[in-house]
Amino acid sequence: MWIDTHCHLDAHEFNGDSLGVARRAGEVGVSMIVIPAVERGNFAEVARLGHAAPNACYALGIHPICVPNAREEDLAALRSAIEAALDDPRFVAVGEIGLDFFIPMLCEPAMRDKQDHFFREQLRMARDYKLAVLTHVRRSQDQVLKHLRQIRPPAGIAHAFNGSFQQAQMYIDLGFKLGFGGAMTFTRALQIRRLATQLPLEAIVLETDSPDIAPAWIHPGVNQPENLPGIGAALAEMRGVPVQTILDASRENSFVAIPRLAGLQP
Repeated sequence: MWIDTHCHLDAHEFNGDSLGVARRAGEVGVSMIVIPAVERGNFAEVARLGHAAPNACYALGIHPICVPNAREEDLAALRSAIEAALDDPRFVAVGEIGLDFFIPMLCEPAMRDKQDHFFREQLRMARDYKLAVLTHVRRSQDQVLKHLRQIRPPAGIAHAFNGSFQQAQMYIDLGFKLGFGGAMTFTRALQIRRLATQLPLEAIVLETDSPDIAPAWIHPGVNQPENLPGIGAALAEMRGVPVQTILDASRENSFVAIPRLAGLQP
């Protein structure tokens, strides 16, 4: 069965049909969907969906795009929410957290400093509670790696990886897996396709990032986790291996990247 390691199942693009989206994914073999939070305001919703859908679980964190409006007390609320969820088997990671230096406003010096602060504080929570992290890394590979080397969470995923082979190896050396999804299904995405084809298979996990990063066959439509088997099949074709090989490897890699997932699988 497939595991979607990154899906924003609570997104408004699903028009209130999040449980239907999860059900349809399950019908095509997606056995687990990891739903990351992005801000304090959706902690409760991702937790609700992580329990309401039998093939879902959740992570808690503050996304770098939400950092401009976040306050220090949101970090305290996150730590409290994590502590309260530690005995919940459906809670699996800290995320989505990281750095984003693509959006101009987020690149201003004060905002870069604030992003650094929120990222480091959330990494400390993951380290303290021995939790995996789901990292957002956009034009910030080296900076994210610097923080990960200094504050070492036990495991995690570099979500939507689009760095260099050297940076990929640095993540691998830190015990991280690299997330690949719909972007690699575009023939023009030469660097991502090279990475997906040439990196060790044991370094790769699959994701949809639904409702974003739709694969080529539905672009520019709304992505859904039911597309994950097709994304896996595309990777199998690129690597010249059976689809079952990709399914088995990506599933096992997901358990290494997010150890609490293993307890949810039949």
